[in-house]
Amino acid sequence: MEPAWIVILDILILLTAALVLGTAAGQIRQSAILGYLLAGMIVGPNCLGWVGSTEKVEVFAELGVALLLFTIGLEFSIHRLRRLGSVALIGGLLQVIFTLLAAMSVAIVFGLGLRSSIVLGAIVALSSTACVLRLLVDRAALDSVYGRYALGILLFQDTAVIPLVLVTAVLSGSEHSGAENIGENIFLTVTIGVTLIAIFFLMFNFVIPKLFNLRNWVKNRDLPILLAIVVALGAVMAAHKIGISPAMAAFVAGVLLGGSPFAIQMRADVSSVRTLLVTIFFASIGLLGDPRWIVGHWGHVTGAVLAIMMGKAIIILGILRLLGLTQGLAMATGLCLAQVGEFSFVLASMARDRIISEHVFNLIISVMIVTLFLTPFLVTVAPHAAHWLEVGRMRRRVRRRRDIPGNSSPVEAVAVTASGDELDEAGDQKGKIYIMGFGPAGQRVAHALLDQHLKQIVVIDLNQRNIALAKGLGVEVQLGDATQREVLEHTQIHGADVIVVTVPDPNASRLIIHHCRFLAPMARIIVRARYHVMRWELQLAGATEVVDEEDQVGLRLAAEARKHLR
Repeated sequence: MEPAWIVILDILILLTAALVLGTAAGQIRQSAILGYLLAGMIVGPNCLGWVGSTEKVEVFAELGVALLLFTIGLEFSIHRLRRLGSVALIGGLLQVIFTLLAAMSVAIVFGLGLRSSIVLGAIVALSSTACVLRLLVDRAALDSVYGRYALGILLFQDTAVIPLVLVTAVLSGSEHSGAENIGENIFLTVTIGVTLIAIFFLMFNFVIPKLFNLRNWVKNRDLPILLAIVVALGAVMAAHKIGISPAMAAFVAGVLLGGSPFAIQMRADVSSVRTLLVTIFFASIGLLGDPRWIVGHWGHVTGAVLAIMMGKAIIILGILRLLGLTQGLAMATGLCLAQVGEFSFVLASMARDRIISEHVFNLIISVMIVTLFLTPFLVTVAPHAAHWLEVGRMRRRVRRRRDIPGNSSPVEAVAVTASGDELDEAGDQKGKIYIMGFGPAGQRVAHALLDQHLKQIVVIDLNQRNIALAKGLGVEVQLGDATQREVLEHTQIHGADVIVVTVPDPNASRLIIHHCRFLAPMARIIVRARYHVMRWELQLAGATEVVDEEDQVGLRLAAEARKHLR
């Protein structure tokens, strides 16, 4: 068989195993990522050996992680990071610094050199954005208080990837270099990186906006998708050619392109391609895992897993307690972020066989696999642990108040446990009014609601002209296709009170109703039916109210006719 077909066969075997085991993981209510990891381990060279050309498969894995970082960059924004407050900024910074220093210190104690210890600390400091966010979304916990704190720290970790990758690249290329050569390498790497970022910035701010304003770009959905793929792969190839991290370049390109109004829609459109490559990425991590090596070094693996997960959880707990969070919320956040993430794989691959030995690399991969396996269980346990700690705290407060003569009832003590900040945060997400489609019908809905509900209205539309009209009214807008679940998730539709679907296409309306009913089961969904025969289909799909256009037109025509009757 020709080499190209061998690679395709390997990928087919890997994806088939990932499909089977990912489905099995879903059946037992676990993340499909666990199935992908296990699939790679089973069919890989260290177990059954069905996949042999691991080096060529790893090329697809690198593309997968690069596209993953690109889509995370599209989602990332400085505004969103600031909106999460001091927990994201201060808490994220302290978490990265303290975790890095703690892991580095332990590595030095066990005999690793300074450079290897620094890189190992950077590897341990990062958590899994892809795995944690997917689990929080699946459990409808992303908008919980601890879920938002976890999101804030993960977003800061995403920004910290850039300097950590630069440091790893410099240290990996200068193991036997003096301070002068290290300085030259740092200067060269930073200069190349800044130049690449400057090129991206000029292109995304002066060239690409002109493309978005072309009429055929508004009508042809394929062109923005192709642009996203070209930008992502172009960034990867450019970084590879000039010798910096392709994954970092893809992330930076995503962040810069994220300023475009098409960012969220691009992210939704490339989700299927990303799913393919990300599945290969996690499965390829499994390919590197060696069950026999793990069993033969089970003591080292177990000790490292316990030390890393307990250490990260305790560090995050301590930092968030200093920032004023309750013990339960701090513990829940720490449990969610206790794993070693996919960015760590990028750092470990850069340092492999340079400043990290094969034994240490195998230990890192083994720990990464085990911690990712344990993450779904920790995310599930997190709210229960928070509840247990909070209940214990309330009981202690009640007992102390009972011991003080003349104190009020225990009910009052329990009532003050919910902080004002948490109530405010929860309240900000309630009472939203979503308008799907901002054509003439959507505009009439918005005008009727502006006086009393201006701050509650969120408009979702794919037409830039309609988006411009909505912005002119001062309402919150999101450019995107409401038929895609990822767009709706990004707009936090789970906090919707009322959803008004004004799109004329009944098929699109049914799909929007289906997604909204799943993501916001308590919301009232009011839908436009262009034809009378579609009314019952939309009601069966889950609409609360259906406005029948033909019925309304008939009533209006009758009213006009009466004016002319004698």
